[in-house]
Amino acid sequence: MTIGILLAGIIVVACVFLNRATQKAGLPVLVAFIGLGLLFGTDGILGIYYEDYETVEKICTVALIFIIFYGGFGTNWKHAKPVVSKAILLSTLGVLFTALLTGLFCHYVLHFGLLESFLIGSVISSTDAASVFSILRSKRLGLKYNTDSLLEIESGSNDPTSYTLTILVLTMMTSGIQLQSTLQFIILQFAMGIFFGFIVAYGATYILKKIKLTADGFDLVFLVGIALVSYAVATYFNGNGYLSVYITGIILGNQKMTNQKAFVHFFDGITGLMQMVIFFLLGFLATPSRIPDIFIPAILIMIFLTVVARPFATFLLLKPYGCKFKQLLLVSFAGLRGAASIVFAILATVRLNDLSIDLYHIVFFIVLLSILIQGTFLPKVSKWLDMTDKNIDVLKSFSDYSDEVDLRFIKVNLNSSHNWINQEIKNITLPPDTLIILILRNKEKIIPSGKTILQEGDQLILSAYKYRGENQICLQEYIIEKGSEWIQKTIKDFSPKANELVIMIIRDSKTILPSGDTKIEEEDILVLYTNELVR
Repeated sequence: MTIGILLAGIIVVACVFLNRATQKAGLPVLVAFIGLGLLFGTDGILGIYYEDYETVEKICTVALIFIIFYGGFGTNWKHAKPVVSKAILLSTLGVLFTALLTGLFCHYVLHFGLLESFLIGSVISSTDAASVFSILRSKRLGLKYNTDSLLEIESGSNDPTSYTLTILVLTMMTSGIQLQSTLQFIILQFAMGIFFGFIVAYGATYILKKIKLTADGFDLVFLVGIALVSYAVATYFNGNGYLSVYITGIILGNQKMTNQKAFVHFFDGITGLMQMVIFFLLGFLATPSRIPDIFIPAILIMIFLTVVARPFATFLLLKPYGCKFKQLLLVSFAGLRGAASIVFAILATVRLNDLSIDLYHIVFFIVLLSILIQGTFLPKVSKWLDMTDKNIDVLKSFSDYSDEVDLRFIKVNLNSSHNWINQEIKNITLPPDTLIILILRNKEKIIPSGKTILQEGDQLILSAYKYRGENQICLQEYIIEKGSEWIQKTIKDFSPKANELVIMIIRDSKTILPSGDTKIEEEDILVLYTNELVR
């Protein structure tokens, strides 16, 4: 037991250091995790024999839940909306077309069995969220025409379709092909996945609004539990658990939360750990000495997938949107295969003992090639196609500035003798560089304006020094992009939504406390206070 814990610790530490080494070498870090697993595995230096596919499948399923949940949680809906219809097409019909074409190729060119061919196509039909997120974010790869958002949404949402196709083919291989039951299965998978995704997400939102958790950090634990519940309850009712988890993540990630920055950092860390676990175990489970037996078919499938199947689906579905040719080329090239494909291959291996092909190692080798070739050259291809944009921040998901800048909050109580009582805020002389951002009056929270009259018993929250209390401060950003109608307008002319107030401007990494006459400039980040939040 102690030796096992020690080895686990050494592996995690080694993965962290390999992360730095691979970044310097220009290789995707996921390759390092796979390589480390290979070193520990059957043909590696330690030569540990391990073929417990069932246990690995269970561990990787849990890890994939968190990766997919964070794929949704880290999606900024504002930036996603312009490309969401394209992403949905790619994550549904795109996956289906890729699976069908790859299956036909495996059957008619490689002469695999028909259902086994479609099983291969189904398993490797989705792009990998962990791989795409890792490369885009580690390389800070901002892409033109919202292509980075398109790739992240597609890769985060297409695993459910691949999973449904995989289960469908497995069911056909064990129970035969029945059209009516097949249609019922597909409808039930997506209907229950969508239904429970929304139910769990809004249930969690209601709980977070109504119940104050007793200790710091319990909200993080709560979200971990919600991700697991979302998957489990949908799966129990024969729905698509991965789809449910993704929808739950999107809804919760786009709520206004007081600890949003902590959530993002936490799930960044836990997703990184899950990637380490998955790719290490996938390498650990692999036997490199078997690769020569599947080398030729795996290479041919990889080439067909990259050159024919993925581009065909991409051009067919996105060309009607008027997408530029170079964008279609980049989206086609960015179809990385990864963790989900191998997890589904393990699932198939566990359920079927009589496969005539070495499914796991075929998919493993395809994934390894995909990460090595597409993952390594994606930044270079993006630059070659002139699709990169340094002004686009791919890490634009969430921001909560409370812990990032010098702005702090102070509470002022208006007792019966205070000379501000019954005065309008515009007539009050405040200390320099301070601003009243919130009035707590009985149980009411009031966003002030210059005409707001102060009353006895009011509690004022001023931006100056840090404030701690039950009514937590939640800040959201509004980016003034090129061509915005607010450029050169004053703050007093800016019209945020109701219950929002601009309390800070970040301009060229400098913090500005605005007055009504402060002019708004291009690339300003307006930080807004809102009291419409989830606690």
